[in-house]
Amino acid sequence: MSKKEDNLKDKDKDRKEQETQEISVEEQLKEEITKEKDKFLRLFAEFENYKKRTSKERIELFKTANEDLMAALLPILDDFDRGLAEIKKVKEKELLKGMELINNKLFNLLLQKGLSPIQVKKGDVFDVELHEAITQLPAPSEDLKGKIIDVIEQGYKLGDKVIRYPKVIVGQ
Repeated sequence: MSKKEDNLKDKDKDRKEQETQEISVEEQLKEEITKEKDKFLRLFAEFENYKKRTSKERIELFKTANEDLMAALLPILDDFDRGLAEIKKVKEKELLKGMELINNKLFNLLLQKGLSPIQVKKGDVFDVELHEAITQLPAPSEDLKGKIIDVIEQGYKLGDKVIRYPKVIVGQ
C-alpha cells in the first residue's frame, strides 16, 4: 500500500468517526429536548390542575361564605314563626299583616342568598340521614310507627349543604 492509500483510509476512518460523533451528539441533543418537553408538559398540566382546583375551592367558599350568618339568623326565623302563630290566636289583623310582611321580606332575602327549607311533613318516614329525632312518643296509630309525628324545628340547607337538620318527634 502506498502512502496515498493509507492517507485516504485514515481520512475515511476519521470522517466516519466524526460522523459517528456528530450523530451521537445529535442524538443526545434530541434526547435532552425530549426530556425538557416532557418536563414542560408535566409542569403545564400540574399548573392547569392547580388553577382548576383553586377556582373550584373559591366557588365553594363563595357558596358557603354566608353559612355562619345564615345559621345565626335561623333562630330569628323560628321566633317569627312562633310570633305569627300567637298573633293568629289573638286575631289582631293589623299586627299580623305587619309581622307577615317583615317575616316574608327576611325569608325571601335568605332564599335569594341560597337558603332553602328542608321539607318535612307529619307522617313522613323518619330518616336518620335527614332528620334529628328529639324524642320518641307512642304512635297515635299503627301507621305512624317509625314515622314523624311532629316537627319541632324546621331544617335548612345552604346550597347543597345542610346547616340545620329538622328536629322531629318520632312515633314508637
